[in-house]
Amino acid sequence: MTKYLNIVQLILSAVLITLVILQSKGGSLSRMFSGEGGVYKTRRGLEKTLFKATIVVIVAFFVFSLLSVVFQT
Repeated sequence: MTKYLNIVQLILSAVLITLVILQSKGGSLSRMFSGEGGVYKTRRGLEKTLFKATIVVIVAFFVFSLLSVVFQT
């Protein structure tokens, strides 16, 4: 059981890394490190979908991490 949980964690971590990189590609380095200058920006379209998918993958990774600890022998 632990073996399968570890495999799922590896897959989720790769997906999470990909989603975070895709989100940061939308912004330049200056935006990433200095912020947006106090301008409020709403997420739309693909950016909103990536944001929600990242949250779902983070929650799934957290749940599978807890399950891995619980079922560890």
